Amino acid sequence: MGAASSTEAEREPLLVPSVAEPSAQQQQQPIVHGRVYRRRWLVLTLFSLLGLMQGMVWNFWGPIQNSAVHAYGFTKSDIAVLVLWGPVGFVPWLLFMWLMDKKGLRASLLLSAFLMFLGSVLRSVPLNQEPLRRWLIHGGQLLNGLAGPTTMSAGPYLSTTWFAPDQRATATAVASLFCYLGGAASFVVGPMVVPAPNSTQHLFWSAGSGSDTVIKDRIQLVLYAELGVIAVLFAAVLLYFPSRPPLPPSVAAASQRLSYRSSICRLLSNFRFLMISLAYAVPTGVLAGWSGVLDMVLTPAKVSQVDAGWIGFWSTIGGCVFGIAMAKFADSIRGMLKLILVLMLAGASLASLWFTLTCLSQYTHLPSTAAILYTSCILIGIFINSSVPSSSSSA
Repeated sequence: MGAASSTEAEREPLLVPSVAEPSAQQQQQPIVHGRVYRRRWLVLTLFSLLGLMQGMVWNFWGPIQNSAVHAYGFTKSDIAVLVLWGPVGFVPWLLFMWLMDKKGLRASLLLSAFLMFLGSVLRSVPLNQEPLRRWLIHGGQLLNGLAGPTTMSAGPYLSTTWFAPDQRATATAVASLFCYLGGAASFVVGPMVVPAPNSTQHLFWSAGSGSDTVIKDRIQLVLYAELGVIAVLFAAVLLYFPSRPPLPPSVAAASQRLSYRSSICRLLSNFRFLMISLAYAVPTGVLAGWSGVLDMVLTPAKVSQVDAGWIGFWSTIGGCVFGIAMAKFADSIRGMLKLILVLMLAGASLASLWFTLTCLSQYTHLPSTAAILYTSCILIGIFINSSVPSSSSSA
């Protein structure tokens, strides 16, 4: 369990089929010859773009919270709840995983894309009654959050189904990190399009300041744009998104899957699986909730909404780039996923400690400058976000 490369025991599958004599039908099955198809890149692109939009919709309100408060009368609690709908959407994760296992990735992704489309429609309804409009926005965010279990968790399934073994870590990284890339894009798109209230600070790259009417018009413009992109992606998935290729890319992709119910029970009693899940869920869950309200978190440190947006953007972008680079490295050198994951989490722990001590400078007497605050905050996002592909591939 140390930081060295993984052992033979750790490379064993988490689920091993029960030992039994093969049936006559199984004995007569022909040997599977793996083959990869060029269309796998189209499948990966559609899946990744849906993840991108799911992340953008989820993180839309946090970076423009000052504008939303002035235009729609939102409170800080409303902004926090709008961010919370993303994690809440993972509550029925077993349903989406069952659908993916029984009906294939196409059925699960179609349902997720439809929920995203319906949620975007609800958010975009131009009503003047603010209480009703607020409920529609909350409902739209919840529906978008329900798409999270598929768009954020099905990357390893897609890579195993469509990609050769030496490309799986990279495909998993791309599919898993595009959701985070969407969250990063919202840190920039929101402040660039939606003006800040007249009473707040703005910089040269932002949309400037404006009245409540101008703010509402710009927010509505972004909502319509996101609705249009999601509608196009939903139509593309509806027209073409096969669950699996005609021939599997490897023997692992062609192997018969275990019973869904027994697999869940055996996984939940598997200590290795629980440790991997814990190592993935705790850091990414905390970072997701923290980054969604990053502006509110950094306000006591006198960080403006614009600067908070750039911090969130670069921390996520850095994590995506670094995560894909680590995945490429893991593809070329087998058995190093555990070491990479340990190093990423250790770096995140040190960066979090640095950030905490910087914020408590009146007690620790450590130097507290804008550069130190920004660097430590960005490093937290880089280390945690870059650990996502390694955690997914380890499972």
